[in-house]
Amino acid sequence: MQKKKICFIAQFPPPIHGLSKAVETLYNSELSQEYDFERIDITRNRKIIKNLFAIRNSKADLFYFTISQTISGNLRDLLILKLLEAQHKKYLIHLHGGYYRTLVEKKMSKWQRNMNYSVIGKAGGVIVLGKSLEWIFRGMISENRIYTVSNCVDNEYLLTDQEFDEKNKASQLDKVRHVLYLSNFIRSKGYLKVLEMAAMERVRCEAGGEKQLHFDFAGKFFEKEEEKFFWQYVREHQIHDYISYHGVVDGYKKRELLKKCEIFVLLTRYPNEGQPISILEAMGNGMAVVTTNHAGIPDLVENGINGIVADKKAKIPISNIYEQLSALNVMEIGKKNRADVILKFTESNYLRSMKKTFDLILK
Repeated sequence: MQKKKICFIAQFPPPIHGLSKAVETLYNSELSQEYDFERIDITRNRKIIKNLFAIRNSKADLFYFTISQTISGNLRDLLILKLLEAQHKKYLIHLHGGYYRTLVEKKMSKWQRNMNYSVIGKAGGVIVLGKSLEWIFRGMISENRIYTVSNCVDNEYLLTDQEFDEKNKASQLDKVRHVLYLSNFIRSKGYLKVLEMAAMERVRCEAGGEKQLHFDFAGKFFEKEEEKFFWQYVREHQIHDYISYHGVVDGYKKRELLKKCEIFVLLTRYPNEGQPISILEAMGNGMAVVTTNHAGIPDLVENGINGIVADKKAKIPISNIYEQLSALNVMEIGKKNRADVILKFTESNYLRSMKKTFDLILK
């Protein structure tokens, strides 16, 4: 029996972010043995003409398309989707975020909004990252064509049981807890809040207290000004001894960082946020999570159960959160979080859900 061909119209690394990483995991997975995968990388808009020709000439049975959440990116998407529609090709849309409906309803002109309603309504299906994000497509496409597929932790970044036991033993011996910020350095993702907590730790220690927390940062600076701001804050608040910046991490370096840290902080209000893979990686490696009830995060984290969840609509009380960090039962919460990820958010679960969705659309 001939394999069904699926054409990925998506963003592939580099750069590495939640969307591109999820696409790469899927494209390089064991499913590539069950289907005939081909790829059209739309990361660089200057290749739009070349990509449109590639789409027009593709003989794929299904086009798997990861859509943008910006006005300009959406214009590109509309060109692609109208081409697929004109050629009567079947397409499946995957939204890796939570901002798309707000963009359509509040930021677009009437003609662009109407075009989006039209192309979404004709899709074979749409995928969102969690139940709390299904509202995004309600009223645009029939509800039986809205599918939920959660993100996952790649096998590469999930500690073995032995490594997890070693982590817990080391944590019991270490008087200093390591707090991790692992995300791109965008102000609305909350990295400044973590810097503020590091400054509070310095003040407490200089008042005679023992050091209890060390703050580890990893991720990419997309703007030079953002990087300049980060280091200026470190200098002005004299927190060099309380923070470490590890750069962009992957492979062994990322595994070691996940193994070392006990608390993960992402106090995000980032408009395009969906379901952060970094939160799942932290949970899968036994960390307590400090975050906000934003986008698809409520599908993953519950206040007092998985860690601390701050209200994104309220002024985030950093001093209160800082005081709670040392009191968190990180071992008990970490064990629960790891068990949740192994049960629901492994790479095999993700691939099984994607295969089921592909097969439903291909029928």
